[in-house]
Amino acid sequence: MGAASNEAKRRWNADNYTQVKFWAPPETAAAFKAKCIAEGVSMASAVIGFMKDKIDAPATAKQPLDITSRRKRRKAVEILVSMVAAILEAEQRYIDRAPENLRGASAYEVAEETVSALEEALEALKVAY
Repeated sequence: MGAASNEAKRRWNADNYTQVKFWAPPETAAAFKAKCIAEGVSMASAVIGFMKDKIDAPATAKQPLDITSRRKRRKAVEILVSMVAAILEAEQRYIDRAPENLRGASAYEVAEETVSALEEALEALKVAY
């Protein structure tokens, strides 16, 4: 496509859309991009879908988790495994980056205990999955 066509699209988008920018952790952005590619959807359409779901959801009531079928429960476990893995990775990064003088602090010890517990939980979930 030519420059004129691209310019026309840019003008149309500027007239009909609002650009939304935000910062995300690199691992989250990469995982989101990979998931969108795997599902064959654009990142923009996935975010727009999320925004519409948020707008339509009741403000005071949380939606109950639908785990009525085995397939939905397996999907829920898959999501849980990925969430636990992401938390484990973030906690491990905290430990790895902690300065030497904080390695004996209570927050550091809690992080080490958390990593240990998350590793055990992740192994148990993977066995169950």
